[in-house]
Amino acid sequence: MKQAIKKRIPSSRIRSQDVTRSERWIGYLAGPAGALLLNAVLASYLNVYYTDVLKLTGVWGGAFLMVFPIISKIVDAVTNVVMGQIIDRTRTKEGKARPWLLLSAVLMPVTGMLLFLVPSASETVQVIWVMLSYNLFYSFAFTIYNMSHALMVPLSTRDSKQRGSLSVFNNVAAVMVSGIIVALIFPMVVMPMLGVNKKLWLLVMSILSILTLPLTLLEYFFTRERVTEESAGKEPVRPIKEQLHAVFHDRYWLLIVVYFFVYTLGSCFKNSSLVYYCNYVLGSYNDGITQTMVSVIGGIPMGIGIFAVWPLAKKFGKRNVTLCGFILYALGGLICFLSPKNMVIVLIGQFIKNIGGLPCAYVFAALFADVLDHIEWKYGFRCDGISTSINSITGTLCVGLASGVMNFFLARSGYLAPEFDAATGVTTGFVQNAATQNVITVFFVGVEIVTALILIGLLIFLTVEKDIDKEQAEIKARQQKTSDC
Repeated sequence: MKQAIKKRIPSSRIRSQDVTRSERWIGYLAGPAGALLLNAVLASYLNVYYTDVLKLTGVWGGAFLMVFPIISKIVDAVTNVVMGQIIDRTRTKEGKARPWLLLSAVLMPVTGMLLFLVPSASETVQVIWVMLSYNLFYSFAFTIYNMSHALMVPLSTRDSKQRGSLSVFNNVAAVMVSGIIVALIFPMVVMPMLGVNKKLWLLVMSILSILTLPLTLLEYFFTRERVTEESAGKEPVRPIKEQLHAVFHDRYWLLIVVYFFVYTLGSCFKNSSLVYYCNYVLGSYNDGITQTMVSVIGGIPMGIGIFAVWPLAKKFGKRNVTLCGFILYALGGLICFLSPKNMVIVLIGQFIKNIGGLPCAYVFAALFADVLDHIEWKYGFRCDGISTSINSITGTLCVGLASGVMNFFLARSGYLAPEFDAATGVTTGFVQNAATQNVITVFFVGVEIVTALILIGLLIFLTVEKDIDKEQAEIKARQQKTSDC
């Protein structure tokens, strides 16, 4: 498959060879906020919409909400590979990844609304609509955005300090902007108002979907692919077999992909179970305060991290700071797990856990970029598209796996969906049995303890930073030699 965008496309507003202030604040902070906010809300509440509003928990004896997410994410994984190859074969003056942000800016609002336009029809019709709309959004629209967005930091510049700064701003968009709304406004104001009222769900989610259009356009106009520009489109596209051989024979690449899979799987289990945990284990149904307290107290460290993480990473190394962080991460999770119904203890544990998660949240993109540069130094060509595809596949499969497994155990443990009284407009949530509460607790705090310990072991061997400056210098020398010839 050979792909090229030949038509004239709008130019970037960034002209400087160095990363600019507007690039950081608009391109990497404000721009991604729309898509990342929508994705964060869907990660926390789309499954709730399926189980509580559409009441699909019992479909096919509980098998539908287990099988459907997993199969959908397999489809999504395939489209990630295709999109990665398309990006690698794209040749424009604006880069190879950025142009696809323009297409995603149009697709995400439309497909995002379709997720919640499920008709009030038979169970069969609803099931078909859910499957189609889910895959149109995740396997098509969001895949195009996410694959392009994921390459913005690695392709922005080779300057490690500037790239690290962009990594921090990029993750502030994901952690702070979406976190404030998802952690504060949704559980305290939006969810008590929505209940299981289908029309209100559609209204709120449509607003969030439409918001992605202008903000994604900002990300396009205020970013620049300086690394892509170095080759000026002259570097030949390597066959996928050669790229796969390169990445699968590099230990740093294998380590960071496994690292990303383990971390994402634990996070997906936590995100999928957060609302259920706050509604049925720690607090009461949509009480407006429990989820807010858990998210805010646990999330306060994310604000501190904006100022603290990168200076520490520069002084002690990205790998070292992240490794130490996961020790705290495991400790905080253990504190929560020992007393999962005690608000004070859970909040203390969440606070400690999120301090430990700061380095991973803010510097992963920079560490991933180091690995991509290492691959280029080692083999003489870049593997951006295939690497991002496989990284995206791991994250994609984790979402489906976490949702499917959790939904299966919820159904088997006897989960009771809340009821909506159309006459009074009141939604009533039921007290869940002990088995259901235990399932939710394990998924919310238990899984992440195990994943943190695994991540500590992986990071011990991820020492790509020790030679990255020398490798980048050699890459530049090769390019200069080629240019002179």
